[in-house]
Amino acid sequence: MKNKYKFFRQLDYMDCGPTCLRMVTAFYGKDYSLDFFRANAHIGKNGVSLNGLCQAAEKIGIKTLPVKLSYEQLATEVPLPCILHWNQEHYVVLYDVKEKNLFRKESVLIVADPGHGLVKVDKKVFMRSWASSHDEKGVALLLEPTPEFYDRAEEHKQTPIGFKFLFQYLRPYKRYLVQIFLGMLLGSLISVLFPFLTQSLVDYGIQLQNYNFIHLVLFSQLLLFLGNIGVDMIRNWILLHVNTRLSVSIISNFLTKLMKLPINFFESKNVGDISQRINDHHRIEEFLTGSTLNTLFSMVNLLVFSVVLSTYNISLLGIFFIGSIISVSWVFVFLNRRKNLDYMRFQRLRENQNSIYELITGMQEIKLNNCEQARRWEWERIQAKLFKISVESLSLEQYQEIGANCITQIKNILISYLAAKLVMEQQITLGAMLSISYIIGQMNGPLNQIMNFVKKVQDAKISLDRLGEIHNKPNEELDEEYHMQGGHMDDAEDLDILKLNSLESDTKGIVLNDVSFRYGSSTSPLILKNVSMHIPKGKVTAIVGSSGSGKTTLLKLLLRFYPLSSGQITVDGEDLDQISAKAWRKECGTVMQDGFIFSDTIARNIAVDGQRILESRMKRAIHVANLQDYIKKLPLGFTTRIGNTGAGISGGQRQRLFIARAVYKDPKYMFFDEATSALDANNEKVIMENLDEFFKGKTVVVIAHRLSTVKNADQIVVLHNGEIREVGTHQELTAKKGYYFELVKNQLELGAA
Repeated sequence: MKNKYKFFRQLDYMDCGPTCLRMVTAFYGKDYSLDFFRANAHIGKNGVSLNGLCQAAEKIGIKTLPVKLSYEQLATEVPLPCILHWNQEHYVVLYDVKEKNLFRKESVLIVADPGHGLVKVDKKVFMRSWASSHDEKGVALLLEPTPEFYDRAEEHKQTPIGFKFLFQYLRPYKRYLVQIFLGMLLGSLISVLFPFLTQSLVDYGIQLQNYNFIHLVLFSQLLLFLGNIGVDMIRNWILLHVNTRLSVSIISNFLTKLMKLPINFFESKNVGDISQRINDHHRIEEFLTGSTLNTLFSMVNLLVFSVVLSTYNISLLGIFFIGSIISVSWVFVFLNRRKNLDYMRFQRLRENQNSIYELITGMQEIKLNNCEQARRWEWERIQAKLFKISVESLSLEQYQEIGANCITQIKNILISYLAAKLVMEQQITLGAMLSISYIIGQMNGPLNQIMNFVKKVQDAKISLDRLGEIHNKPNEELDEEYHMQGGHMDDAEDLDILKLNSLESDTKGIVLNDVSFRYGSSTSPLILKNVSMHIPKGKVTAIVGSSGSGKTTLLKLLLRFYPLSSGQITVDGEDLDQISAKAWRKECGTVMQDGFIFSDTIARNIAVDGQRILESRMKRAIHVANLQDYIKKLPLGFTTRIGNTGAGISGGQRQRLFIARAVYKDPKYMFFDEATSALDANNEKVIMENLDEFFKGKTVVVIAHRLSTVKNADQIVVLHNGEIREVGTHQELTAKKGYYFELVKNQLELGAA
């Protein structure tokens, strides 16, 4: 069944739809990457829609038809494989329907669930998961390849990360690895002397009753034992040094890659997905420095002792290797099941991480709504699933170990019997038999290491598959790489900033030309519709509108959070898409609705760039944000630490910190999204007066509902349902008595004023 039907595991919680598409295309002979389907199906935090799957499939030449049908229609009329909507929240692939007959009492359906595996289910179980209870019908996406599908080149083929990617991390440590290898070789040479000493002790010392020789052999064994301990200690210290540096290097490179990805990548991920991938790096580190080097040492030992055993009797060596091959083969039998359990454990651990994170960060809401028990029960359900997987894993491990140990024991008994027989037939001495027993014991250890190495290789490969999804993603900056060198950006970025600042153009400021944007697929509703506007350079532009009118989305487009669906944005005549996102954001001071407070001092929460804090800038930022009185009351002042969720400070203090952070950058462009919504009237009045002074000469975009925030703007833009309805000053727009007047009257409370 596994050879005929293609199966792939979903790597993330929201990946079931794209993974199902990948299985179907692989069934028809094409292996497209999961990233390709993710991008073209427009995956988001809520997963992917059926319509998104249709668009991704049709882009590569697969004809699609979403339908709702009965089981009879599914079993007799539908071309298979097809994708089914499962349990109202998941997607699976239906490969085959085997109806009941003389040899089969129940109908059997072959289903590929990307979250669990390739399984056979009976009709009753199938209907409970697929069909709705009221009409016994379920949703299916029918797929049929066209000639275009087969003619199309596989330009988006899956390119998994191989072990070559891993071993490049070992290159800087070649000198240490050579020392470790020499230590292993010396340890093996020391170990190989012990069986000869044992044989000499029995055959010459004991039989000839030569006490001086016995003393010499025992003293030699003691010295060799101490030498072996010394070699092991040095090797372990070197390994600790390499392990520590390697661990930091691997995870640091992962975080570096993560930070280069576009912001919309993180909107389809949750905390558990990313944190579990960081844990995957520890398995890779262990594989590189622990399992690989130990196995190398074991293989050297195995080779050396095999040569020694062959000098005693070649038949015994043959029996050892036949038994060893059977033991290793026994381990391989269970690898596929072990792989499935590892994927299931990853999913459960991810859910566990999310659950714990929500319990800690959402404790206030949990207590306010008296849902402690419900949230605890949810966590306990996850633990029950984890326990079930742990039980299955333990059972599998026991089957592997018991089977391998039985085969090893039978092999050892057979070798002991043959060795004893050789002694009785006077073909070898008693000392030689004891020496052979010692050699077999020394060879069994490396054999166990090799069997464990097989498992570690599988673990590392699984982790690499998951990490490959991150490392294969294109960076936000596609054309250049940007590096921080001593706190300064490289020449490429400086050039972009220079171009950004010095470009001469007839139209100064920011210009939006027929900008449209939608989240998700091309059939999703437009959030912004053909927006054209001019944000004058050095002026304050306020954007107002009812909730859901597209104000915040427009601001995120100006900050290059997402690519435009259509249209163009220019800055001083230069296309914003052609300007480095990093360089552009360096010139922007931003206050968002959902700003983040870092677990650090107040000073470092204002000056977040990690550079030396400039006192003059800090004083100005504190003054503009009206934070001086608050900071003076704190016992540690600027060095007071605050939590990563702003623990210990109010909503208004949080907003003032965000304003101070934006002011500290001293940017040329300012973007404020409801920056004063949590402030009291007195603080807002003071801060707005300070900001009016600070805004002079800067290009400012302000989103707000309060009249006090927008009435002094040089230009006010009214958005309604993603379209611009009015543009003008406060006086001009209130005189019109249109959309702005209604907003002012209802939301900005002009009538009350």
